[in-house]
Amino acid sequence: MNKNSLFKNILLFLVVFLVLNFIFKSCQSSEKQASILDQGDIGFMTDDTSYSRNKDVTVEIKNNTATDFVIPQDCPAEPFDVFHYENGEWVQITSQPELDCSKAVSYTLKPGEEAKVPYDNWKHALFSRMGRFKISFTTQVASADGQTQEKTFVTNEFMVEEEGILTKLWNGVLYRPIYNTLIFLISIMPGHDLGLALILLTIIIRTILLAPSHKAMKAQRKMQEIQPKIEEIKQKYKGDQQKIAQETMLIWKTQKVNPLGSCLPLLLQFPVLIALFWVVQGGLNPDNTYLFYTTYGDFSFSSITTVFLGLDLLKINLYVLPLIIGLLQFGQMKLAMYQKGKKKDASGSVSGSASGAPKEMAMASNMMLYAMPVLIAIFTAQLPAAVGVYWGASTIYGIVQQIFVNRSFDKPENKSNSDDVAVRVIENKS
Repeated sequence: MNKNSLFKNILLFLVVFLVLNFIFKSCQSSEKQASILDQGDIGFMTDDTSYSRNKDVTVEIKNNTATDFVIPQDCPAEPFDVFHYENGEWVQITSQPELDCSKAVSYTLKPGEEAKVPYDNWKHALFSRMGRFKISFTTQVASADGQTQEKTFVTNEFMVEEEGILTKLWNGVLYRPIYNTLIFLISIMPGHDLGLALILLTIIIRTILLAPSHKAMKAQRKMQEIQPKIEEIKQKYKGDQQKIAQETMLIWKTQKVNPLGSCLPLLLQFPVLIALFWVVQGGLNPDNTYLFYTTYGDFSFSSITTVFLGLDLLKINLYVLPLIIGLLQFGQMKLAMYQKGKKKDASGSVSGSASGAPKEMAMASNMMLYAMPVLIAIFTAQLPAAVGVYWGASTIYGIVQQIFVNRSFDKPENKSNSDDVAVRVIENKS
């Protein structure tokens, strides 16, 4: 088994293990939650018993009565009463952030229905301190004889703990700087336009990462250029893994190609891009003002224009935006696989060498070419449109960058140098 196959098998094992472990824990948690939620007239509990500071706290509630139950809306106040244990007693904590309450409505639970009520708009204001917490509410509940009586329902106690060192490092080095950059850009945009600020932020981030991403693209193209020659070596010395490794190393050394060159720069980009993704997804929350480095003039969250090109960036767009993002991703991947002057045979492998790439490799490339854009389109369809705008702007930037990389490799001097090196390698081997 070669190193690539071993690596793929290990990666596949880890993915399967993590998925099965997640499913197992989810099933155990669901069974426990179901038993608690089924107790009493109103099942009432938090989705966890321990949270790090500023992590979303979510309350789960179930109507076990025979009549409808109304969850009252008291926007901008928190959904239910929050209590913190201080100096031997429970003290209520309240918050009224700057929220748009124009569309806030009460929610009705039918008999047997469940609902989840998140505290995402109040998480820092209510749960930034550490210690013991509980959540409760008082309401009128109808009894079996039709009479109503006032009852108080209380969740389980839960702990709020200090976040770990990695979380602090993540917030301080990546998330907070990017978040403040986005807020600053929104504050200076005409009409505080979120869409324009997202596009400009994406351009800034991609430009900062231009050098490593450009290096990765060039390394990928070099690997494509020498791949047919490596396949020739594998066929010529079939069964002699040591000789294949020696000759492959010789080509890599002569062509100055590092097989990890297309991976390491991209890995360096991932933390930044992930932080940008989380900023885009949940950054426009008034509760996040504690992350501000400074004040931003007359900026307020209520003044942000969230409609861009007819899309509400805070809502999910199921069809138009995912289709556009999928097509853009397909175009970028097509450009990344493009090789001028080489034709493809019926199997999709590139011709122009003695043996060309194996059919298995061509099939894998084609599968990735069509499957990845579909997966990204599905991913986009499940998130607010703001994430799609960021992804689309980033992909367009990548397409332009890939075009320049392809043109640099298609220059005659680059082609001739590459061919000369290939010939020297062959002569050296024979």
